[in-house]
Amino acid sequence: MRYARDIKSGARGRLWPRRVSCALILALTLSLALSAGPARALEIFGLKLFEPDEAETIEVVDPLSYTVSFTVDGADPDGELRAALERASQLVQGADRPVAGSIGLIQRANGDFEQLVGALYENARYAGRVRILLDGRRLSELPPDADLRGAEPVPVQISVKPGQPFRFGEVSIRNADGQTYDTSQDGLVPGAVAKSTVILTAEKALIRRLEGEGHPFAQIVERDVVADHERGVIDVALTVEAGPVAPFGPTAVDGAESVDSDFIAMMAGVPEGETYDPATLTAAARRLRALEVFSSVTVRGSDSLSANGAVPVDVSVAERKHRYLGLGATFSSTDGGGMEAYWGHRNLFGRAEKFRLEGSVSGLGSTSEAEDLAYRGAALFEKPGVLGPASKFTSRLEVEQENPDAFRRFSIEGAVGLSYELTPEQTVSAGIVVEYAELTDSFNTDLETITVALPLEYVRDTRNDKLNPSSGTRLALLFEPAHEINSGSSFVKLRAEASAYRALDAEKRFVLAGRVAAGSIYGADLADVPANRRFYAGGGGSVRGYGFHDIGPRDAAGQPTGGLSLLETSAELRIQLTDTIGIVPFFDAGLVSAGNQFSDTSFKAGAGLGLRYLTPFGPLRVDVALPLNKEAGDPDYGLYAGIGQAF
Repeated sequence: MRYARDIKSGARGRLWPRRVSCALILALTLSLALSAGPARALEIFGLKLFEPDEAETIEVVDPLSYTVSFTVDGADPDGELRAALERASQLVQGADRPVAGSIGLIQRANGDFEQLVGALYENARYAGRVRILLDGRRLSELPPDADLRGAEPVPVQISVKPGQPFRFGEVSIRNADGQTYDTSQDGLVPGAVAKSTVILTAEKALIRRLEGEGHPFAQIVERDVVADHERGVIDVALTVEAGPVAPFGPTAVDGAESVDSDFIAMMAGVPEGETYDPATLTAAARRLRALEVFSSVTVRGSDSLSANGAVPVDVSVAERKHRYLGLGATFSSTDGGGMEAYWGHRNLFGRAEKFRLEGSVSGLGSTSEAEDLAYRGAALFEKPGVLGPASKFTSRLEVEQENPDAFRRFSIEGAVGLSYELTPEQTVSAGIVVEYAELTDSFNTDLETITVALPLEYVRDTRNDKLNPSSGTRLALLFEPAHEINSGSSFVKLRAEASAYRALDAEKRFVLAGRVAAGSIYGADLADVPANRRFYAGGGGSVRGYGFHDIGPRDAAGQPTGGLSLLETSAELRIQLTDTIGIVPFFDAGLVSAGNQFSDTSFKAGAGLGLRYLTPFGPLRVDVALPLNKEAGDPDYGLYAGIGQAF
């Protein structure tokens, strides 16, 4: 029986071909931890090991147990009101835990009374009544030092008469000059169910709208809410003080140590003189966090206007450690051992410049030939803010040798690029890539190529979570003209990929995810396009159930050749069984064509089931897939592992 294995890091992309990770570093960490003394709770990547089976119990002084009976009078056909009241009751929620004597029970009951009344108001029940009896005595009549130990467990009776639901009557929202404000979009309108939360939500939404219009100190200065029990209505009168429209003032930075304060203020990007808008402050905080040099970031407007009527901006940061080092090891019974290491600096010259050196090698022990090893070394540099806070310069120098089934490649590649954030969701990037490569594939042996490419990419990303999205979309469009100098061939690579995510329930336990990708290369024949720049399909980030790069045209020896065109699609139903465990049934399909017409190929499909374990750094993923239209040379099944969802 043949099978395909794939290790992936992140939502897309192969880490190493057909290799299973081995926890050598984890074992080393455990041995160091255990040699230091007795076994204690140990946390690695958010996973707690050697933790006692049961949490340490806090001892209760003078413990007193009780039982609860809970009744709600009146119609409640769907049980929602009762459920809301029970959630609000600490007596109900904590009935299995003893309290600290009679005083503790009386204190819990007093808190319950307020919580239950608040829950009634939240459900528009302003004429409701709550009665609590402890050992048959009214809570309101018990002295603070009452002794309830006569009958243990103490019987507690809670009875609630909700009364009729109220609706909004007259609604008046205006300022001192008589200007009125509309809150109908927030549900605060005559005739609507008068939940107390609607009033609070409408107030907050109104203040946010006023702040967005440039009023930094807008507030509700008077609130008059009257319940008319005879009519069953709530009359609401709010007085608003919008305050002046004000511009942003200068930006001050506090907490900076090795990161330049002027650079921080520039990257915050709050333009002095522009009309105040809280969304600008939110974007500034997000932009500073993205620099990855701070452990915490706060951006806020001052509590008062400056002498010239502006709102000064206060930025408070705390820096994280700027240097980091990592080591890793892997082992596969088929591909041998591997090692990887990296060193990085997040603040090389004091302005959040990132520099990283990384290297890896695999195939150790599986071959005695250096040319059969897979290795990679790279130096990466990134400088934010080169053309304003929305821009970023990147550069890379990389040496790599890889040996997938389709080709063998040794290459030296240099790249520089510039990205620009059009909006928080949209980014464009452009660059130049120069690659020298020695390639062996179905058409050539030890072919030397020098390729110059000019990639231009647009990305629109509205996902709510990059590694585990439950809503939003992602669209990526690539336009890449390239020229191979030695052969004189020129071609253009086009690729588009879109994914969408939708939760099917309020708790987001069921999430439907879909992905589609398409691409074509124009201007050159297949043999004239360097092998590593052609399209391939199959594997963990593509069509699961098949080997890496194994879908598409093959030569006479049965080896993949890659193609000039690609189509892929995937669908998943992500089901969260518990807070940490999920399963994912999925279906993938794709094809690769040697030309641009797709006339020489057909779709290959795979389906399977995945297991997800949620961690603080994203879901751990293991997928098992079967090829649905298996041909000679295809595996019987595929096994894939990684961090993050498949897409």
